[in-house]
Amino acid sequence: MKKGTKTSSFGVSARLSHDSSKFYDSNLYKKLSSKEKEEFKEESSIPQQYLNKVFCSSSENMKELPDNSVHLMITSPPYNVGKEYDKDLSLDEYLTLLRNVLKETHRVLVTGGRVCINVANIGRKPYIPLHAYIIKIMLDLGFLMRGELIWDKSSSAGTSTAWGSWKSAKNPVIRDVHEYILIFSKDSFGRINGHKPDTITKEDFLELTKSIWSFPAVSAKKVGHPAPFPEELPRRLIQLYSFREDIILDPFIGSGQTALAALKLNRFFVGYDIEEKYCKLAEKRIHNFIFQRSIPEY
Repeated sequence: MKKGTKTSSFGVSARLSHDSSKFYDSNLYKKLSSKEKEEFKEESSIPQQYLNKVFCSSSENMKELPDNSVHLMITSPPYNVGKEYDKDLSLDEYLTLLRNVLKETHRVLVTGGRVCINVANIGRKPYIPLHAYIIKIMLDLGFLMRGELIWDKSSSAGTSTAWGSWKSAKNPVIRDVHEYILIFSKDSFGRINGHKPDTITKEDFLELTKSIWSFPAVSAKKVGHPAPFPEELPRRLIQLYSFREDIILDPFIGSGQTALAALKLNRFFVGYDIEEKYCKLAEKRIHNFIFQRSIPEY
């Protein structure tokens, strides 16, 4: 039997029954270790009529959802960069909107419930690190950060020539071919599954626990929404972070990609959006899927 590894001054080449107590007992973690709570609050049930439903209202007030009732939140917030559905908010106004939605998300999540936020940084003069602002909001709200995924979408990046000064150090510009997926938990890193089964395969687990994911973006014209993420994104997150029959929330549901991924993986969903045309788009796509596959509406 191989001897387990432990924290070393020079690192280790592999981690086998790894003892990391030396690292977590260090001064770096002294004030952080107490943030995880041991008490698991009792889960609440969402009324049946609110499951698998898109609400055309602001997720700043998800009044339909009881405290401690949602298992996983997946979303990509609007970027406030002049898209058709954006409201041209100031940075402070935009961050206030996100904070309100994320605070409400904290309320409705179960103990150990997860949050996955897909975000791209924007601008160049100056560069606006939206992911950094969101991380600060989440930590201020009491969420525990689990890590971040890099979505490498270079295979569908196109032929952008926005490189600033061509072949010169005068003003070269970085061309982003990635986005972030920020991962958090409420109060505890672990979950109680309530006898609900996992659905992820060994192969997917080994692949999806790596911090870089590579898959192409999706055509906005094909989906009918200005900024959809591909269904592959919520599919992976749902498999990795939820059990069968869990409830998946998307507070900016847009075209309904999260809802479709949830249904295909035998989960329930709840979605919110303030734009009526996109609520109708999501509902139409969900209805078509249920009709075509003869999946019962729970």
